[in-house]
Amino acid sequence: MKRLHIHVGVEDIAHSVTFYSALFGAPPVKVKDDYAKWMLDDPHVNFAISSRSGKRGVDHLGIQVDSAEELNALRAQLSAANLTTHSEGETTCCYARSEKSWVEDPAGMAWEAYHTMEDAQIFSSKAAAPVESACCAPQLAAAPDKDKSCGTSGSGCC
Repeated sequence: MKRLHIHVGVEDIAHSVTFYSALFGAPPVKVKDDYAKWMLDDPHVNFAISSRSGKRGVDHLGIQVDSAEELNALRAQLSAANLTTHSEGETTCCYARSEKSWVEDPAGMAWEAYHTMEDAQIFSSKAAAPVESACCAPQLAAAPDKDKSCGTSGSGCC
């Protein structure tokens, strides 16, 4: 089953956890000093916040799937539509180990397609760097000649 993912950059994690917990009527399933996540069934969404992004508001969107087979089917769907994707492979992001691919929508919003395998104790396996994004969203259209790997300046991790 697919779940919509929304990642929002915030300034104050504690204040934002209080707000979103009231909005959703549920506490987050994961809380760290710089990150919190809700796995909601109604609406069916993985909603995450972090203070790691240089921007506030929607950082990126995504589709989370339950299995490697579903991820492969989603990747095939994107490929069949001739959409340019970047396969990140396995990575540790947002305190979880996941397999990811990225695509950019016509407005320039980064979308990740991913399958989470397990929780992790660290936010990211990539070297710390100044970030513009809370996630490893590669700059697909904006910088086609740049290295699109995570951990580069201008990327972070989700």
